[in-house]
Amino acid sequence: MTVVTPPLIDKEEEEMLVPHSEFPEAPQPMEVVPAEAASTAENQQLEDPPSSRFTWTIENFSRLSVKKHYSETFIVGGYKWRILIFPKGNNVDHLSMYLDVADSANLPYAWSRYAQFSLAVINQPNIKYTIRKDTQHQFNSRESDWGFTSFMPLSDLYDPLRGYLVNDVVVVEAEVVVRKVVDYWTYDSKKETGYVGLKNQGATCYMNSLLQTLYHIPYFRKAVYHMPTTENDIPSGSIPLALQSLFYKLQYSDSSVATKELTKSFGWDTYDSFMQHDVQELNRVLCEKLEDKMKGTVVEGTIQQLFEGHHMNYIECINVDYKSRRKESFYDLQLDVKGCRDVYASFDKYVEVERLEGDNKYQAEQYGLQDAKKGVLFIDFPPVLQLQLKRFEYDYMRDTMVKINDRYEFPLQLDLDRDDGKYLSPDADRSVRNLYTLHSVLVHSGGVHGGHYYAFIRPILSDQWFKFDDERVTKEEMKRALEEQYGGEEELPQTNPGFNNTPFKFTKYSNAYMLVYIRESDKDKIICSVDEKDIAEHLRIRLKKEQEEKEHKKKEKAEAHLYTIIKVARDEDLTEQIGRGIYFDLVDHDKVRSFRIQKQMPFKAFKEEVAKELGIPVQFQRFWLWAKRQNHTYRPNRPLTLIEEAQSVGQLREVSTKGQTAELRLFLELELVDSRPVPLPDKTKEDILLFFKLYDPVKEELRYMGRLFVKALGKPAEILTKLNEMAGFSPNEEIELYEEIKFEPTVMCERIDKKLNFKSSQLEDGDIVCYQKCRRDNDDQCRYPDIPSFLRYVLSRQVVHFRSLEKPKEDDFYLELSKSYTYDDVVERVARHLGLDDASKIRLTSHNCYSQQPKPQPIKYRGVEHLLDMLVHYNQISDILYYEVLDIPLPELQGLKTLKVAFHVATKDEIVVHSVRLPKNSVVADVINDLKTKVELSHPNAELRLLEVFYHKIYKIFPLNEKIENINDQYWTLRAEEILEEEKNLGPQDRLIHVYHFMKDQNQNQMQVQNFGEPFFFVLHDGETLAEVKVRIQKKLQIPDEEFSKWKFACLVLGRHEYLQDSDVVSVRFQRRDVYGAWEQCLGLEHSDTAPKKAYQVNQNRHSTYEKPVKIYN
Repeated sequence: MTVVTPPLIDKEEEEMLVPHSEFPEAPQPMEVVPAEAASTAENQQLEDPPSSRFTWTIENFSRLSVKKHYSETFIVGGYKWRILIFPKGNNVDHLSMYLDVADSANLPYAWSRYAQFSLAVINQPNIKYTIRKDTQHQFNSRESDWGFTSFMPLSDLYDPLRGYLVNDVVVVEAEVVVRKVVDYWTYDSKKETGYVGLKNQGATCYMNSLLQTLYHIPYFRKAVYHMPTTENDIPSGSIPLALQSLFYKLQYSDSSVATKELTKSFGWDTYDSFMQHDVQELNRVLCEKLEDKMKGTVVEGTIQQLFEGHHMNYIECINVDYKSRRKESFYDLQLDVKGCRDVYASFDKYVEVERLEGDNKYQAEQYGLQDAKKGVLFIDFPPVLQLQLKRFEYDYMRDTMVKINDRYEFPLQLDLDRDDGKYLSPDADRSVRNLYTLHSVLVHSGGVHGGHYYAFIRPILSDQWFKFDDERVTKEEMKRALEEQYGGEEELPQTNPGFNNTPFKFTKYSNAYMLVYIRESDKDKIICSVDEKDIAEHLRIRLKKEQEEKEHKKKEKAEAHLYTIIKVARDEDLTEQIGRGIYFDLVDHDKVRSFRIQKQMPFKAFKEEVAKELGIPVQFQRFWLWAKRQNHTYRPNRPLTLIEEAQSVGQLREVSTKGQTAELRLFLELELVDSRPVPLPDKTKEDILLFFKLYDPVKEELRYMGRLFVKALGKPAEILTKLNEMAGFSPNEEIELYEEIKFEPTVMCERIDKKLNFKSSQLEDGDIVCYQKCRRDNDDQCRYPDIPSFLRYVLSRQVVHFRSLEKPKEDDFYLELSKSYTYDDVVERVARHLGLDDASKIRLTSHNCYSQQPKPQPIKYRGVEHLLDMLVHYNQISDILYYEVLDIPLPELQGLKTLKVAFHVATKDEIVVHSVRLPKNSVVADVINDLKTKVELSHPNAELRLLEVFYHKIYKIFPLNEKIENINDQYWTLRAEEILEEEKNLGPQDRLIHVYHFMKDQNQNQMQVQNFGEPFFFVLHDGETLAEVKVRIQKKLQIPDEEFSKWKFACLVLGRHEYLQDSDVVSVRFQRRDVYGAWEQCLGLEHSDTAPKKAYQVNQNRHSTYEKPVKIYN
């Protein structure tokens, strides 16, 4: 079904969105959303861009066996689209979902189209809980699909209680808006706005938005410029210098500025740059670091002067004369968003008075427990007020972080003296007028698991706002910076107003996250002028030099079509390189003398240039062209002819390289006598130029010896004396000659028959002859006794850096290995280095070249054939492996199943998690027997059972004969507990029922239930009323009367709660069921208090969006 709707709002794209890729590891750099895509359509004000909503109903979802599944095609903006899903995840434990250009294979070359879109999995019982994610992308032939690899956890999707999979049907929805785009490359931020942006290193948009905000506080920028630095400092090692350099470039550069020097000064590596952090956390850490580095300088105290305010925490007793006050400072204020309509409501809540009474009385000195009032009032506010809006909160009931997208308004002018100064303490200076004007709005677009940051700033507090979105800066209307960043829901107008169709509402995922206000009375001081006199001279000189070099490179690049690069290799280069990094062929052309020559220059004029540069007269120079042979070797092929030397450099390059490379590579032949150049002999067709390398098997060393002309019909015997002389051997030393033929994909190095002439041995110009002393008996002690074996070793040689898996960022040791080593060879060498007798206890893990982390899955025992297989990561070869030393051999471990079991100790209120490791063919009874040897039992003959718990409900008691190989403890919790005596002795009419804790989310639809805590079994006697049941449950859980009286009791039948009265006979609500069946009928305990209770507290391990804390190391 396709429903046409008006355009979506302009949403920002999530930073870690990816095109679909069937690669197992993530994140990968090519998957990171580029800043260009986020800004291409920013300023295009088009009338009614084409849009539509497409709904896809997928039946028999759980039975889909395909890896990829496509929807039917739908059309938006004249383009064909379709949805692509991976029902079991694209190598992740989440549903993967993308928008795909349906006819990408048939589109013309260099096609592209830009779309804003959202993808959703519909919650069928309650649309309010639909999961929707939105983004935007420039689709092209390289990235013809785009979306979310980790759209939603598979465990949520397949959970029948969640409402996404109903009757084995999943409903997916796409909303697409196609927009015309402005070519990114034609947009000049400096020209259009006077400001430049910051380049995104991967996931550093959060940092860019903060840096732009701080930069546009001129007083702060001036203070940074005045921090003492010296010309000997290196920006990547000095935070002050790196920040000065960044601010200078933002002020004077014409194009976007890189932040790599700054992040290096933080001590961050590439992985840190691809890890998105929290703006507030970075702001605090950076300001603390700068405050520390400003101590003892002329700008000491600047951070405090700008950002520090003070509030007073107080407690006042109501019935006795006792007050407690404590003054505290703050650099920013965290304001509640949930339950507050605007900033003023948040401040009202901040200073709200709390009553301490009843069980919560205050312990006052001398007076004991007293009724009291507790609150916060402000002593003073700072000149620059930073307000952090609490868009991210921990949801105790869901046991996860959530983003609050509620509508939240903030004013252009903020009056904190309102209502006769109700936010101020009695000690506050009332002569200071706390009237603030909005300076910047930092926005987060996306969800709790990632997103994109950008900032709206008005640098001089005029009516003109600017949007700073990574590299791009655009002028914006005030409405874009204020009203459109309030968040909340937006309603699209009805497509057919005459019909009674329901208007479509959707959540706006782009909303303000941090606000910066400047006090009106301090405005002139804060928004001050900052010019070159504020910048240290050494910094100006350094950065101007950098700018000149940049301009020079830019000019070179612009004029590159007028020039040719000529690379000239000489004997000196071969001598220096062969055996020192070069073993095959003759030279690395990137390390030889390079000339940048105008294409129109005659080659003869170039020879004059060489004569000047190298001191070699023109008449003594002979240049050879290099050629790539069919076997992929690269050798000098032939000398230039007189006709070729009469051509221009450009013509010669075209002829010699056939336009395949932009540079001309030459070998300069030179004859020296007593280190002085002499005339070169004429070369005839009978002369062959050969290059010679010498191998020493004892030292395992290869060196360049020189070159000789030989006659085609001559024999090797004629040059043996000369070769011995070149090597420093005695004239009669017996030597062996080999021809180095090729080295890709394998080494080919064959012995030369000294009896044959050079022509019969098929030797030609540019060939390489390797020689060594004839092998002797003691040569068997050498690892590589001849040249072929040594070259084979060199080709496969690999230095591998080993790291302990427990310390994945630190090199532990390195070993020189061969890429052809088998799995056994590698673990044997590692074990030998570690002093371990049993190499089978070594487990290795490969390295992810993109994330710079270990791959998720270790290498199985003999799971790869060779070392090279362990090191290859797609098209890259790593030199890092991670190792573990196991307590048992790896083959044995792989034959075992490891289960994590949470054991509930009967004798005390304690849960202990145990790892149970048993053979895969074991059964549940074996798990229980193993647990009995590890856990604390109430008595020696106690019986245990193993349960499956999911979403705080018991789903299964495992039969003792069930095989553990089929048990999955990744998504479900395995719980073990003692079977109580009363459960063993059930009467004929008794029932064993399942009891769990739940709450109703008061801020949402009452039908939405949140389970929490630890469920349990309860013996229900025949004819027992709810009043009698409550007495026993209260005793079992040991809950105080006051708290227990607030609980409600409900019977859960097929997802519905039927509330019980004290007089109800509970047993009639529960049918007899096999205790090993699914627990479809439960007794629910509803809690009205949202605070978690000790006996059934929710999991406190908060899985935040920002899993890794921000650290600045230097």
